Amino acid sequence: MKVLIVDDEPVVREVLRTVLSRAGYGTSEAATAGEGLALFADPGVDLVLLDLMLPDRPGLALLTEMRQRRPDVPVIVVTAYSSVESAITAMKEGAFHYVPKPFRNEEVVHLVAQALERKRLVAENRVLKARLDAGNDFPEMVGRSAPMEKVLQTIRQAAPARSTVLVTGESGTGKELVARALHRLSLRASGPFVTVHSGAMPPDLLESNLFGHTRGAFTGAVAEKKGLFKVADGGTIFFDEIGTVPLETQAKLLRVLQEREFLPVGAVEPIHSDVRVVAATNADLGRLVEEGKFREDLYYRLCVITIGLPPLRERKADIPLLVDALVSRAARENERPVPPVTPEAMKALLDHDWPGNVRELENVLERAVVLGPGLVDLDQLPDAVRRSVPRPATFPAEGIDLKAVVNAYRRSLLEAAMNRAGGVQKKAAALLGLEATTLNEMLQRHGLLARRPARSVRTPRTPTSTETEPT
Repeated sequence: MKVLIVDDEPVVREVLRTVLSRAGYGTSEAATAGEGLALFADPGVDLVLLDLMLPDRPGLALLTEMRQRRPDVPVIVVTAYSSVESAITAMKEGAFHYVPKPFRNEEVVHLVAQALERKRLVAENRVLKARLDAGNDFPEMVGRSAPMEKVLQTIRQAAPARSTVLVTGESGTGKELVARALHRLSLRASGPFVTVHSGAMPPDLLESNLFGHTRGAFTGAVAEKKGLFKVADGGTIFFDEIGTVPLETQAKLLRVLQEREFLPVGAVEPIHSDVRVVAATNADLGRLVEEGKFREDLYYRLCVITIGLPPLRERKADIPLLVDALVSRAARENERPVPPVTPEAMKALLDHDWPGNVRELENVLERAVVLGPGLVDLDQLPDAVRRSVPRPATFPAEGIDLKAVVNAYRRSLLEAAMNRAGGVQKKAAALLGLEATTLNEMLQRHGLLARRPARSVRTPRTPTSTETEPT
């Protein structure tokens, strides 16, 4: 935790810095109200020790402004001009406590610990109240199938902990939604949530963004830059596609996970960071470790808790719920009335395998809402989605040969199943929900079994008249 000391006396600042450092707190210092207000903008500041007598501005005025800007940060007033009036005024302005100089070191440390504990409890209560008000732990995660219930239960159990979490799953399954749910249900919910797109930056730029840099650290570094680990202090940092992080950056990331500190580019003093790391990948990190593309020690640091997201094809029971939620959202965002979804369209959506998972479903439905005639019908779906659903045929005036049409359709299904199964009858029978013997009979009836060529019989060659037998 970090304490901001605002006092114009260097000796007092030095004493407070030493006392707080021994107690395990980080510090930053300011000699004037202006400097103090600038440092107070740092989201890493957890508490302020404030002198009431400052050279450029009254301490009580600074206290009021600090409380207005960040009311969750406790302020302890420390001053040599102790009086009942100033103490009452400071408390009315929102000070956590009032300490007269000269102070006892243990008293200051005790008050700091008390104030920070109270801050933690207030934040925890705020999170719990938000959960009760929302009535739903996962407002953005739709699904009540057995695989999804298992995922949601794991999120509930893992969220309050500080442990690193690795979220795995195919592209489009909603890995970032899991990371945001972990943050929202944690005690860090009032802190920042920072996303890092690992594969979108070259290694040198990625390190500068993650850890920051000092002025003059490299060509073009004209000013000091705060890294994302510092921005996320007190909150959660989410690494999207962690498998794309270069090996040289992986070593520095491992240090952050082990030591809870990092070294900005060009700096000599490490910076402490209280950050929870959540990483996501659609790659097999174990295989990347075997190939030497991912550090084994970092892999084991990341997968303390692993949450595997099922692809949409394995939780099709959730598709009707997803369709309802995604259609409503697309209509709301595009200022359209919510269109109904026809049974034919819903059947096509259920039959599709969705290689792009929920993201693909979302795109298909948004297109149907925007371009459709007020309803989501089969005609508004892409060819790839409606291909497996037979369109109702128009009935000709002269009538049809029903038996011939049914046989033709049955034959096409048999051919499609055999192609999908690679010619293996047992697999094709499973696809069609048939017994293997029944499928074999149907294949024979429709002439879809390849006939084996008749075996030829070799007859002895009769010697010609010019050939003689050996003697």
